[in-house]
Amino acid sequence: MPTPSISQEMLNCFMQLNDAERKSVLEMIKTFLKSRKSEFAPQSLEEYNRELEQADEEIEAGEYISHEEVVKRYLKQ
Repeated sequence: MPTPSISQEMLNCFMQLNDAERKSVLEMIKTFLKSRKSEFAPQSLEEYNRELEQADEEIEAGEYISHEEVVKRYLKQ
């Protein structure tokens, strides 16, 4: 039996996550991708402020995981 590729394995794992976990993983991947281009060009002040505003909007909309919830999830493992 051939071993699954990294992409297949990632997709299989990703599909087992709930929506909140998927969103968290997606944001982490986006951060990795953004850091690639920032290695070559510094982030502009406008970009930085836009990201802060977006983060504030997500927090106000309740789209976050509290520290307590992260600790609970960690302790379950």
